[in-house]
Amino acid sequence: MSLYLILKWIHIVSSVLLVGTGLGSAFYLFFTNRSGNVQAQAVVSRLVVRADWWFTTPTVFIQPATGLAMAAMAGLPWSTPWLAASLVLYAVAGACWVPVVWLQLRMRDMAAEAARSGSAPPARYWRYARRWEALGYPAFAAMAVVFYLMVNKPALAF
Repeated sequence: MSLYLILKWIHIVSSVLLVGTGLGSAFYLFFTNRSGNVQAQAVVSRLVVRADWWFTTPTVFIQPATGLAMAAMAGLPWSTPWLAASLVLYAVAGACWVPVVWLQLRMRDMAAEAARSGSAPPARYWRYARRWEALGYPAFAAMAVVFYLMVNKPALAF
């Protein structure tokens, strides 16, 4: 197997982990927050943070490393329109993800404290949850378009 195909395999698997972990985590925390079960919120928010550290964080670095290495091997400049658009959208998703991680850490801590004390999460938890959700939509949309660009490599004109 060539180095290019190895990189491609790693790139594809890491993209699935990146988007799949993000979508799965968002799904579970979104619906757990609506359950009214503080114990479940504490557990799920802790696991969402763990999934981000174990799966999302490594793939955040693997994706551009493998993608740009393959582009270089294929002789594609970064200014190739579909590649440039992918990089911009990836940066948009990343700009959403960084505050999401911060919000998740705070939500995890607040949910854990609420579960320990037997109280409801504070109002700040719900403000953070709304921001977390609001940042998730553009991040997911950006990554969906990146997937399209990565697979189809359309001829774009800027």
